[in-house]
Amino acid sequence: MMGAKMNSYLMSQDARGQAEFYVQALGGEIQFLTTYGETPGTPDIMKDKVMHLSLTVAGTNPLMMADTFEPVAYNRSICISLSYDDVSEATSAYAKLSEGGESKYPFALQPWGAYYGEVIDPYGVTWMITKQ
Repeated sequence: MMGAKMNSYLMSQDARGQAEFYVQALGGEIQFLTTYGETPGTPDIMKDKVMHLSLTVAGTNPLMMADTFEPVAYNRSICISLSYDDVSEATSAYAKLSEGGESKYPFALQPWGAYYGEVIDPYGVTWMITKQ
């Protein structure tokens, strides 16, 4: 049976700024960034826009991004979930992601025995934070 590796790829109106926010909020590092300006014949207005960016967040979790030329409309139908082993790391991630964003579901111990919270970051991405 063949398999595939799945990665999250976010389209953004500010991929560079959004990636830097995630590095600050979750820890990690931008691994690769290329702009449209690196492609011959790119119009000046597009030269600084991100064609492809890859980063790692909260350890070695890959996340890819690019700038889009149309409005971005994230919705709650798709969320990014992070599961932590340590409650203080999970609490910190929740707090940092919610700075400038919106707390949808406060991070707290739930009746099913895990800590859980949901936040929409300042860029409109919904994150589900769990500590088992």
